[in-house]
Amino acid sequence: MWKEQNNQLYKKFEFKDFSEAFAFMTRVALEAEKMDHHPLWTNVWNRVEIWLSTHSAGDIVTDKDYQLSQKIDQLLK
Repeated sequence: MWKEQNNQLYKKFEFKDFSEAFAFMTRVALEAEKMDHHPLWTNVWNRVEIWLSTHSAGDIVTDKDYQLSQKIDQLLK
């Protein structure tokens, strides 16, 4: 579940291993690029953490962030 905190949407994902985490990040990167909306994220081994906010709107959460968060969730189905 995405949490809205500090003017960002945040979610932590855990995978079986680094390869699965990296493959997920690659799929997210392709979707983000299509939207021209790029996340702040970290990856440590099997964990990926993502923070979404719209920089052009003053680093706040906008519809663009909710749209990307939904696309990210769909990648896991």
